[in-house]
Amino acid sequence: MSGVFVFRAGPLSLRLTRRAVVVCTVLWLVLVALSLWAFTLGSYPLSLGDLTDVLTGSARGSVRKVVLEWRAPRIVAAVLFGAALAVGGAVFQSLTRNPLGSPDVIGLTTGSYTGVVVMLLAGATSYSALAAGALAGGLVTAFGVYLLAFKRGVQGFRLIIVGIAVGALLSSVNTWFLVKADVDTALRVAVWGAGSLSNVDWPGIGTAAVVLTAVAVAAPVAQRRMRRLELGDDTAAMLGVPVERTKVLLVVLGVVATAAVTAVAGPIAFVALAAPQIARRLTGHGTSVDLAGSALVGAILLLGADLAAQHTIPGVLLPTGSVTVCVGGAYLLVLLARESRRGT
Repeated sequence: MSGVFVFRAGPLSLRLTRRAVVVCTVLWLVLVALSLWAFTLGSYPLSLGDLTDVLTGSARGSVRKVVLEWRAPRIVAAVLFGAALAVGGAVFQSLTRNPLGSPDVIGLTTGSYTGVVVMLLAGATSYSALAAGALAGGLVTAFGVYLLAFKRGVQGFRLIIVGIAVGALLSSVNTWFLVKADVDTALRVAVWGAGSLSNVDWPGIGTAAVVLTAVAVAAPVAQRRMRRLELGDDTAAMLGVPVERTKVLLVVLGVVATAAVTAVAGPIAFVALAAPQIARRLTGHGTSVDLAGSALVGAILLLGADLAAQHTIPGVLLPTGSVTVCVGGAYLLVLLARESRRGT
């Protein structure tokens, strides 16, 4: 077929359209340009020449400190975490076959938040402990929603409705935890719960990167099965896909991608919701299964939101999550209006 490229590596194959290749290339260039621009912004202005000096080892000590210790961790975290959230959102939108089916909407991010809140209230501070709490909370919530929504299989709309209800319940539980906690602990939880990249460091990023590397390795296999599932459960079963077992594995994949970010940066909303749909419209894919495009869009969205959080109001450092909530809330209203018109 003209304009279609197929890449094969052993049993795996990847089919890309010419438009998808062009769009992903442009997105990659935009991400690189935005990252370089992010290095130059701040109260200590830098030039691209300063960045080159850092790479060659000829930069002054102060410049190296600003680049490598202050700005690089935040920029790398924004790119890595934005991509991870977008992949998690694409997985759940594919499973539910609904643009509203993201971890934010169906309660999984709230579940991960609950797991981390429990660990913080227990006195844990290490990334491994918070990651374990986020993963456990996300998985328990995911399988709770899955079981409550299961009725001769899982239908996307029912899963979303049940997820919204469970998320509301968990939000009440989180509020109760904060009311019962001492003031210092409650303040720590509240600051973390705003969702911010201001406190990320290289050890936390490195540990999260190990987890997300496993997600990236599993993504090509997951994408292939997701495409078949979007044809319908019966068709996917005829093509040899173990439907319910694959859905469980995809739930685990999506939760791990989301929980790894939540453990470091707190709950950052709406990137998972918006990125897959934006990527779908840019690449022209008829489904939400475009993990590469979604990851690039997610990285650009979170990095852009973080830059806005740092520099929109001079002298005021906003939590990154507050920016994504504002932008994502407007996007959600547009999406709901579009879905409503489509249903009428």
